[in-house]
Amino acid sequence: MGKTGAKKGFAHKSMTFSNKMYLFIIPAMVLFLTFWILPILQLFFYSVTNFNGINYNFDFVGLKNYIKIFENGSLVNSISNTLIYTVVLVIVSNVLGLALAMLLNTRIRAKGFFRTCAYFPALFSAVVVGFIWSYVYMPKSGMLSSIISLLGGNGDSINLLGDYKTALLAICFVEIWKSFGTTMIIYLAGLQTVDESLLEAGRIDGCTEWQLFRMVKLPLISSTITINVVLGVIGGLKAFDYSFIMTNGGPGESTKTLMYQVYEIAFTDQKMGRASAFSVVSFILILAITIAMLTFMNKREVEM
Repeated sequence: MGKTGAKKGFAHKSMTFSNKMYLFIIPAMVLFLTFWILPILQLFFYSVTNFNGINYNFDFVGLKNYIKIFENGSLVNSISNTLIYTVVLVIVSNVLGLALAMLLNTRIRAKGFFRTCAYFPALFSAVVVGFIWSYVYMPKSGMLSSIISLLGGNGDSINLLGDYKTALLAICFVEIWKSFGTTMIIYLAGLQTVDESLLEAGRIDGCTEWQLFRMVKLPLISSTITINVVLGVIGGLKAFDYSFIMTNGGPGESTKTLMYQVYEIAFTDQKMGRASAFSVVSFILILAITIAMLTFMNKREVEM
């Protein structure tokens, strides 16, 4: 009876301690609800009002804000710019990151130094990077124009940020320059998990390095590819920094992304209700694209 009572007492204390452990998540849950769930609920609430961000004497307007953003064409233009930006960013940064990871995964000298150099741009803030590249792209006196002039070209005519045909790709290149080092690090971590014995067995069977890459390495790092692609898609869809810092949405509306459009409607036009509606549409679009991308990439992992 003594032992049985002791066991019951110990079990009761364990259950009591286990129940008390849930108290430790309360601070995190409070922060999550305050700074994540509550703002989202407010976003949906303000999207059906004419709130201007200052005066709280606002009226409910129903779906008028949603109708307006679909009527004036700004939504279509910003979605188009954002999708182009995202596709270019994801493709180029992943190709460069994977290629550099493959190179630095070999037995070359000073690969630690090269890894550091590739990752170095990711350490800077977007504001710093944006200002640096604004001077690089500056017409006539910028570094790019000066280099082209030194090589015998007409550097004075180069104005990438001032041309609506090249401005979006120019700021996208800046994001690629900043982010491909992070992509490379993730791919490098995935490549280092590949069992070398599998590669040796393939070489013995007569496989070329391209066949080993396509048939062995890629399937084994498919989860890494999924991570980088999804991170790239999310980063591209919420692009704002370089449009704001380098071009201010111009020339024309060629670099106005979804997030920049939300900023402009909210703080320039002072139509917080309409900006909230724009944010709701952007949120649904980003969520749908992310879910579709995850579903597709997960199926690819299973097939591989």
